[in-house]
Formats: sequence, structure tokens, C-alpha cells
Amino acid sequence: MKMFKAMMLSTALAVTAAPSVSFAQETVNMINPLPRSMVFYPLVVGEALGYFEANGVEVNLLPSDTSIPYVAFLQNGQADLAMLDPNETINALNAGANINTVYEVMQNAPEGVVVLSDGEFGAMGDLVGTTVGLVSDRDRAFLQAALDIAGHSIDDVDTVVLGENGPTLAAAIRGGNVSALVGSVNDWASLQAAGIGLTAITPDELKASPANTFAMDAAMVEEKREALEGFMRAWSMGMYASIVNPEAVEAIMRANVPEEWEDELAGKTLFDIVLTMNIGSTERYGDLQRDVWAEIQPRMLSSGAIEQTVDVDTFLNDAYIEAANDFDKAQVEADAAAWLAENM
Repeated sequence: MKMFKAMMLSTALAVTAAPSVSFAQETVNMINPLPRSMVFYPLVVGEALGYFEANGVEVNLLPSDTSIPYVAFLQNGQADLAMLDPNETINALNAGANINTVYEVMQNAPEGVVVLSDGEFGAMGDLVGTTVGLVSDRDRAFLQAALDIAGHSIDDVDTVVLGENGPTLAAAIRGGNVSALVGSVNDWASLQAAGIGLTAITPDELKASPANTFAMDAAMVEEKREALEGFMRAWSMGMYASIVNPEAVEAIMRANVPEEWEDELAGKTLFDIVLTMNIGSTERYGDLQRDVWAEIQPRMLSSGAIEQTVDVDTFLNDAYIEAANDFDKAQVEADAAAWLAENM
């Protein structure tokens, strides 16, 4: 979601939490790309159903509208967890950051390349010689990787950064100013809600990706074990609720992030998109896909997104995964049903 090149200092964090008895609340400071949002609904659901509290955790989201690389917040001790994408992770490691990836939040890429469904462009090769719109400059690397897979180069197209404003994106692609848009699923929700038919032409090779992950200072994994095991467990429980009772999760999101539902159709469109994005594809929720990490790095390297590949065994750490999956699924089912019955 963001790229960087900088060397950072390494310091400490601050956390503590636990399973499901009764614990003093400890704050986990986290930085991710958005405030509380449907895009990362397991946090909001986990809080609404009391799972973070039951695990002794209070989540403090740090302001995300910063140009400072998120990994820097880990290194200076302001954040206990940072949500990073693969580019950020590998670039941080190449820059000397001592971090571990401990949980995969999204295991399918939210990024994509879309064109008008009834337009003249239907494949990556059709974009050659045209101008492609980027939601932000960080989407350039994704476009480059997509073009590389199709046998083309970023030099074969022109690019323009359009920003996140829905009407601007709509005007650009409807008016023919750009042949395609490159961004993420939440960027398309308002366009689709406005009746703009979009078709993804993203190469299949880019769809499987540890798109968003939790990273932390590697030196703090054992020291912060109790707290972060509780955090990961609560996150997994919030995610599992969407598998067994999506209706309850939708109602929780309507109640807790009403600003995302001011436009009913846009809210519903976004919810439907992100619902599956947050559901893991591995047997254990949040598990680390070593083969996927190994497979994506050569593509990242060829596209210029990273300077060199990194041995996955040097930074993938599944120390919390067992605890993250140690919860009573029947209890989550009951909790979600009870919340819906009490609040609807």
C-alpha cells in the first residue's frame, strides 16, 4: 500500500494481553492504512463482540495519513504492529529493518487493474500505447508487474495519478481520458455503486498474494507474546464471525462505521467486496504462505518494486498462529447470533 526506502532505528514496543479469562486491559498500538473501516472488519467485529477485551487487549489505531513508512513506527517504538504489503515488507528488510511477519491479514490481492465492462479494452496487452490511471503513485509497481506478466513494460504506457476521489476516477475512465484504472477494491466500490460497470483484467498470477500482513519488531516476539497472541486470536474470531454469520457482521459494520453507509449502495458494494477479501485461504487463519512469498519475489524484482529477494525463513515467524486459531467456533457463532438478535 505504500513504498519506501529508508534506514530505521530499532527500539521497543509496548503491549500485553491474553486468552479468555479476565485480564487487565493493555493497549496494542497498531498502524494500518485506514481508520476503523469495513475494509478491515475483523477489528470492528472483534471489538463489538468483546473479543479484544476478553483477551486483555485494547486497540489503539495510530493515524495512518502519514508519508512516514509504517515500519518506522515499529522501529521507533510507537507501534506494536504495522500492517504492511509485500513491497513494504521486502523493502524494509532490504533496508536493514529487523522485522518479522507474524500474521497474514489478507491472502488475496485487493489491488487490481480494471477497465470499463463495455469498453474497447479487454486485456493487459490492449493498454499498450494508452494512458492508465493510478489511484496513487504506489500503484505503479502493481501495474508494472501486471504488464511484465503480459509480456510488456511500464514504458509501453503512460500513467497519471488521479487520487482517491470517486468522481475524479469516474470522470477519467468514463470520459476516455484513461484506458484503465489501477487501485484496490475499495476504490471501485463507489464507481460500481454509481452504475459504472468495471471488469478486472488483472493477471491471475497477481491474485494470490499476502496482500496485507501484520509485522512487528523481531526482537519483541517473545516479550510481547501474551499480548499479541490475544490480539491475533481476537482478530481471527472477528474474521470467523463473517464466515458463519455475514448478516450479523454487516449489521455490526452499519452500526459502528455509519459514515461508510451514507450512500447505501456504495456501502453494500464495498461490504460485499471486502467480505471475502478478509477470509483466509489457508487452513489456519493468518497462516504464513512461504511458497507464495517465495514465488512473488522474482516478479517484484523484475518490476523494480524491490532491489533484491529475501529468504522467507529469515522473516516469516508463525509464533502466534497456533494461539490465533485457539478459540471456540461455536461460541463465536452464538455471539454473532445473539448480537444480531439484540440489535436488530
